[in-house]
Amino acid sequence: MPVSAPPFLAEHFTIQREVVTGRHGIVATQHQMASEIGVQVLEAGGNAVDGAVAAALVLGVVEPWMSGIGGGGFMLVADAATGRVHEVDYGMVAPKAVDPSHYPIIEGDSGHDALFSWPRVMDDRNQIGPFSVAVPGAVAGLALAAERFGSMPWAELVGPAANLATRGLPVTWSTTLEIAAGADTLRLFESSANVYLPNGLPPVAPDAHRPIWLAMGGLSATLNRLADAGARDFYEGDIAAAIIHDMQAAGGVMSAADLATYQAEVRAVTGVPHRGALIHASSGLNGGPTFQRAMQHAAEQLDPRDGLTAPTYLAWAEALAEAYEHRLDKLGHSGDMVSRDACTTHLSVVDRHGNMVSLTSTVLERFGSRLVLPETGMLMNNGMFWFDPRQGRPNSLQAGRRPLANMSPVVATKDGKPWFALGAAGGRRIVPAVFQLTSLLADFGLSLDQAFQTPRLDLSGENSILADHRLDPTILAALGERFDVTQTYDSVGMEEFAKPQAVMQEGEQQYGAVALALPMARAIAAEPIIA
Repeated sequence: MPVSAPPFLAEHFTIQREVVTGRHGIVATQHQMASEIGVQVLEAGGNAVDGAVAAALVLGVVEPWMSGIGGGGFMLVADAATGRVHEVDYGMVAPKAVDPSHYPIIEGDSGHDALFSWPRVMDDRNQIGPFSVAVPGAVAGLALAAERFGSMPWAELVGPAANLATRGLPVTWSTTLEIAAGADTLRLFESSANVYLPNGLPPVAPDAHRPIWLAMGGLSATLNRLADAGARDFYEGDIAAAIIHDMQAAGGVMSAADLATYQAEVRAVTGVPHRGALIHASSGLNGGPTFQRAMQHAAEQLDPRDGLTAPTYLAWAEALAEAYEHRLDKLGHSGDMVSRDACTTHLSVVDRHGNMVSLTSTVLERFGSRLVLPETGMLMNNGMFWFDPRQGRPNSLQAGRRPLANMSPVVATKDGKPWFALGAAGGRRIVPAVFQLTSLLADFGLSLDQAFQTPRLDLSGENSILADHRLDPTILAALGERFDVTQTYDSVGMEEFAKPQAVMQEGEQQYGAVALALPMARAIAAEPIIA
């Protein structure tokens, strides 16, 4: 099969980031402000879960198009003292009053550069607006993690996000690009346009190096209330009442009972042995089972003695092809390729004791449902778009059901201790990224820096490969004999590959790395704590 040349690209910068090292904890997130807050929590005596929860809440303020309290996700928590790993599942759920007949299929594929190429639904209501909103689980999940595994009061973990929301959304050049990319649908809702499109246009800072601060409506008051009244207020108190009032005023079907009955879940995760380590992945309706299936195939077919040559990349591609064939046929997603607009947040944390967290959360597409609730200032998810609108399929839209998501946080343990925690943002492309990075670390013994610098491929459906243009021609040729291959770039503003964040501990030394092509991402090491 032919190997297609890379697409036109306006810039050809070579991007490099140094891996951060330390011994007292590291926080790696998609935004510098979130990493800074996470590190401050660690330095104040908090553990990895405390740092992760605080950072996740801040991410919902500084990059709300990716995640926030209107969304959901999955978290893995690794205990350094016992080596045990637990999963916190706070995925979104369809409201109980959802009726599949309210999502009639019309001619054409889903619009607005959709994440999934489902058959199109009337008015794009499964993708945009109140009918696209699933019951959010983020607050329940973060609070449950803090209660079960954290060490600091909930109010102290919410406080930094509330303070930032009071100041406003920091508008940098990358913020302007994100809002501009979503402007065509944000403008459909007055409450959303009021926040993100002041004067009808995306906000622009006059100085690229000095952000302006964009008022976020009622979000500050909501977060302050969440800190003072506790997490259950989101589901049964004043915040819940405000959410339901705004949702029903917008025409949605979410009810007070939907919120009141929502529960996040904690479960133990059994690691899968792999070359002297135990690989722990999320379970259930996410990318974890597909990741583990690919890892099993790699364990059987990949020979580390081949090094990073054509046989290795072909073994990776074959593993992903088989795993995604199973996923698309048995677990529910359409076989159509994902678009470039998958918007998710991943963060990884290690504390001074070696405890680790791998956390992935999302509002699904960029700006989720595009609907900001006027009273609470919350940007709501469009989790209903995960469902196949066609009935009679494994992932068909159904009331009260959890959809199949792509998130796939991973933790590896070795010799009874957490070794690395990683995950990525990027929709269906998350699993290929996490799979290859895990293989580079566990199969080939690369350092975290080497693994993040190594060119990857993406194969996440239809036996079609996106290959980093830096790959050796012999590798591309071998892949091209089996698959359709298109060369492409991993560059700022391009969403061809998922964007990973990771932490690692080897001996007393800790390491943190973030995606090369995320301009605001940063790993920060905590300073020594003096007793």
